[in-house]
Amino acid sequence: MAAKTQYTVVVADDEDELREAVCTMIPWQDYGFCLVGSASNGLDALQLVEKHAPDLLLTDIRMPFISGIELARQVREVRPATNIAFLSGYDDFEYAKQAIQYNIISYMLKPLTMEGLGAELCTIRKKIDAQYAMFRQTGPRADGSDLRTAMLMPLVLDDYAELEGEVQAEGYARQCGLLRDVDDRPGYTVMVSTLLNEDGGNVTEPSFVASVDRLASKYLRSVSFFASGKVISVLLGNASDFDEYLHILADEIPQMADRVLGKRCRIGVSRVVRALTDLHGAYREAMEALRQGDRTEGGAQFISDLAPAVKGGELLCKRALEALDQHYMEADLSLVSLSGMLTVSPNHLSACIKKYTGETFINILIRKRMEAARELLTTSGLKVQEVSQRCGYTDQHYFSYCFKKYCGESPNAMRRRLEQERLGEDA
Repeated sequence: MAAKTQYTVVVADDEDELREAVCTMIPWQDYGFCLVGSASNGLDALQLVEKHAPDLLLTDIRMPFISGIELARQVREVRPATNIAFLSGYDDFEYAKQAIQYNIISYMLKPLTMEGLGAELCTIRKKIDAQYAMFRQTGPRADGSDLRTAMLMPLVLDDYAELEGEVQAEGYARQCGLLRDVDDRPGYTVMVSTLLNEDGGNVTEPSFVASVDRLASKYLRSVSFFASGKVISVLLGNASDFDEYLHILADEIPQMADRVLGKRCRIGVSRVVRALTDLHGAYREAMEALRQGDRTEGGAQFISDLAPAVKGGELLCKRALEALDQHYMEADLSLVSLSGMLTVSPNHLSACIKKYTGETFINILIRKRMEAARELLTTSGLKVQEVSQRCGYTDQHYFSYCFKKYCGESPNAMRRRLEQERLGEDA
């Protein structure tokens, strides 16, 4: 990528004047950015991130409907390669620190001057430059990973599982620093990553090991190495680590490969195993997942998504839409919780929904809730507050905003109009 490539940015702030000033008065191109959208609340910001996949989201930390921290968490779920810069009118760095794990690249206090924001954009630009350069960088990590690689490679690549093998393997693992002590009993997942050219040919080079390993180490303990045209990563963590981070990592690597290297990245992921001597079986699962995925598309395929009970494609999408019909009224319904109900990875479910409906999960969920709300407002005497709660919204103002955006009028305005139409018919 040329050094002068422009980074895309979305601006989110509920203060209309400030947002307009930032959008119109900042000479974005001079700082190496291209403004692709702006939003007055967290919901619209999230939809813009899904639509434009920006390099940077510049957002107020205190936002209507979805706070800046919750927005950062949700952005990481759908677009972990997007960096986030916080604006805040409060000197509440402690509050912001809750979100440091969500790819926060900058934290700025209001009131902002345009000069101050410009200077910070220069700094952010350099940080993103450095991130992308690091992703392209080919050097190995200087942290003793060579010893760990030497210990893990035969366990992964060879079918090696002698009776005393696990005790011996754990001993070696502690000696080379892979395991901390005798009480360190993580689970292991094997992830296989390949880079493809436009024709679907494998163009993975040994240098890609460093890129994968740096991203993996943001989320989990990891050791990666190159073998037979692919990067093989052994990831260590407990069950909650894998639940929270594995699908995010498996999204971020292909997103970064596409954005920084201009190449498609395909990933296969095994189930979690409990023993070092099970790593070869996990590797075979990861390879099977990699082979089963669509060769023409980038993205991750989890072996658990290929189980006969799960099925893929249209059937899974149909099951997801049916589950959404049954659970849309639950306020905490998300892509992650829905994928848990269907026992597939969020990555697989998201790709499946997009492929067969042409829409994102969040857009389908909003439409379902709005159609249900319109039906209740039309046919029942329920108060707007009650309709809001029955459609999965704990905040009535948030519900009314979404309804007006979707239906073109507020819930009360629609009821008044329907009442006047009825009176007109009766007259």
